[in-house]
Amino acid sequence: MRYAIIADIHANLTAFDAVLGDIEQRGGVDEIWCLGDTVGYGPDPHQCLERLQQYRHVCVAGNHDWAAIGKISTADFNPDAALACQWTARQLSREDIRYLENLPLTVEKDIFTLVHGSPREPIWEYVISTSIARQNFNFFPSPYCLVGHSHLPLVFKEEADSCTYSRLGANIGLVLGESRLIINPGGVGQPRDGDPRASYAIYDSDSKMVRLYRIPYDIVATQNKMIAKGLPIRLAVRLQHGM
Repeated sequence: MRYAIIADIHANLTAFDAVLGDIEQRGGVDEIWCLGDTVGYGPDPHQCLERLQQYRHVCVAGNHDWAAIGKISTADFNPDAALACQWTARQLSREDIRYLENLPLTVEKDIFTLVHGSPREPIWEYVISTSIARQNFNFFPSPYCLVGHSHLPLVFKEEADSCTYSRLGANIGLVLGESRLIINPGGVGQPRDGDPRASYAIYDSDSKMVRLYRIPYDIVATQNKMIAKGLPIRLAVRLQHGM
């Protein structure tokens, strides 16, 4: 079985379609695992939700997903993110709202726990350091955990008395062994590791391997949509820098 692992689409339909096209070119997958934040920041929230639901998939709730439907406050968002969230809320259909309302915080699939932020705090916590990761290994029962939220492709490995991390490189297979791992596939719609290409991974259960892919897409097309729809200019500019 093959599974696509995606996170942080952030209403960037052009990037999402580029990823879906790449998945098909690689032979397709049996299911998509989405780690939250399908909406927020970008210009096509309804379209991205609609597109995701055309595929067999599971999805967990992200902070932008919940903020867009008023389930959490935007008080802790930066001003641009808050403005984009308010705009997003006005674009959602009743079906979109119902879908986002019903998203779970965590999902267990195969040998993985799926969350948006962290297993300890699925909505808000960023797993971006070994100290945070080490504490979070106590909060999921499965061998491996998949997270999003930071938009950074990283893997954290639990050691006997410590925790190590490494960047998840494109086209390099990560073989799943005895060590427990926390894996982030990076962001589809708003990468933040200095590489503007969309980021996602495929897990093959037969080979027990996770492989990351970076996919170019028409960034200018997304930027033009954002500007035309009155979204904050800084959110558009950052896409070309992958930051």
